[in-house]
Formats: sequence, C-alpha cells, structure tokens
Amino acid sequence: MMPSDRPADAARSGQPHPTDTPEEPATVSAPPLAFGMGNPTADCIADSAGGLTFDLDAPEHSGTSEHWSAALVLRRRAGAADEGEEAEEIRLPLTPNGDGRLRAVLPSTVALPEGRWDVHVAQGDEEPVRLVPGLLDLRSLVDRRPGPSTSPLAVRIPYATKHGNLSLRSWLRGPHAEAGDLLLDDDALTVHGVLYRVEDPEAWLADAVVEARCRRDADLVATVPLTADGADFTFTLPYAELSAEWRGGLDAWDLTLRRPEAADDKGPVRIARILDDVVDKQQIFAYPPRAIDTPYAAAQAGPYYTADNDLSVRIDERPPAAR
Repeated sequence: MMPSDRPADAARSGQPHPTDTPEEPATVSAPPLAFGMGNPTADCIADSAGGLTFDLDAPEHSGTSEHWSAALVLRRRAGAADEGEEAEEIRLPLTPNGDGRLRAVLPSTVALPEGRWDVHVAQGDEEPVRLVPGLLDLRSLVDRRPGPSTSPLAVRIPYATKHGNLSLRSWLRGPHAEAGDLLLDDDALTVHGVLYRVEDPEAWLADAVVEARCRRDADLVATVPLTADGADFTFTLPYAELSAEWRGGLDAWDLTLRRPEAADDKGPVRIARILDDVVDKQQIFAYPPRAIDTPYAAAQAGPYYTADNDLSVRIDERPPAAR
C-alpha cells in the first residue's frame, strides 16, 4: 500500500483522463482595449471564507464630466447543457481603494453558482472587456478547513486561462465530502475524507455508505461501507466490485456518500477535492493505474479527478505494451 498524492505521479502515469466539461473554450478572446494601451490587469486576494478582493488600476477617461462609473463583471461560461441560454452575469461595483486603484469585493455570502466565470471590467456604458491576472494571492486557500456551519460551502479559485485571461472556478456545495489522502493497492483504492456542512457529521456518517455508480450504465452500482471518526471518514473500494461487468473500453465510476433515503432529503453527496488552491486537480494529482484481472480480459484501474474536481475511478483496457 502506498500514497500517491504527489505531482510527480502526473508525469509517470501518461494516461488520458475522462473529463466532464471542456477545460477552456475553443475561441481565443479578443485583446481588451477599452482602457487604452495594453490589457487591463487585476490583482486578486482570496480569503479563507471563500471571498475574493480584486484590485486594478483606475481607467483613463476623457470628456468634461466629472462623474464616471466602472464595474467588475463576472460572466458564467455556458456549458453544453446551457447552449442557447443567455449567459449569467454578476456585476460588482468598483470603488477607490485609497491607494490610487479600484477595488471590487465578492463576499463569500454572495451566491456564485458552480461553473467557470470569466472576469471582465466595464467602464460606463462601454462593452465589458476581459481582464488578465496580475498577482493572485491564494495562500489562505491552502489546506483550508471550513468551520462548523450548515450553509452551502463557497469555494472560488481565480486562475489564468490558457489564453492568458482571468477566470474563476466556483463551487457551491452543502453537504460536502472532501477527499484527502488516496492509498493505492494492487486490487483496491482506500480514500480518507472529511464531511463538511452538516449539523452533526458523526451522526450523518453513522448510517452512510459509499456508492460507486457507473457512468455508462446508471443501473450498475457498487456499495461499500465506511468507517467514521467524527467528521473524518475512510473506505476501501475493491476494483473487483467495479470490473465484474466490464466488457472493454472505458468505464468511469463516480463516488458519492449516500444515506438511507428516509434519513436525508438532500440525496447523495459527491466526493470531491476543492479545498485548496489547485483549480484543476487532474493536471496535478494523477495516479498511475494498476493492472487488474477481470472476468472479461486484462484491464487497468485507478482513481482520477474529473474536470469538476470530483473523485472517480476508471476501469480501462491495458495499453498493448502493458499486456
């Protein structure tokens, strides 16, 4: 048994990972020009409660009017299921921060639906233009441990897109099951985690189980018990439970905590890893698959993080060289 929560594993695995949503849009953003020369840049500071503070240089403005307005504009990037719908937008007022710059604040109490949000700035009635990231201070997000509460957990991580623009990844979850250390054996996966945003985590976990559901066929479900110590939980998922019905190709299994339906009206709780400063876990936490034998053929199995940082397990064919 060995822990594999190390960035070096990404280089060793060399395996493709299933994703749920595209990482970035295919089109390249036009260079923002509204504030004059160059791209407007915003610094961003994250706090441990989930709030964000943006600071940017005040725009040049002309004309005889002494009054002008500017706003930070967040636009939620539409997904495949949202095609044809108008993009959701949130505007935050920009006000002087006392240091010659403008500041906008996104408190943790302002609900920001899950997804990727592109960050713009708008001056007056002009069309908003994209911002580029300056200093991103995410130190408060490292090893974040939220306090006791039953309100949804707000997580926002600012990041630079592959085109150099500023965006945010937002999660809003309650209850939330945070994945911790993953231990890989040749025939099973052991997961340590913490349950947040329930009134009594120990009582909640007392009658909960871990459910793995196959994405290819929702009727294929594997259930394993867990052990709990307060809000901490641990479970071991044998790969044999997932590979019994495998018949080639890729099977992805999504992992959740579930209580008896009569005990909880919020449904299953997805196991994910979102309480740190890494916006895309599958790029950093990649795990080399283990060779397994199945009733159908030789295969390989291992955990991975989806594009939404949810924890899943894949059963796949072994590469020809590995066979």
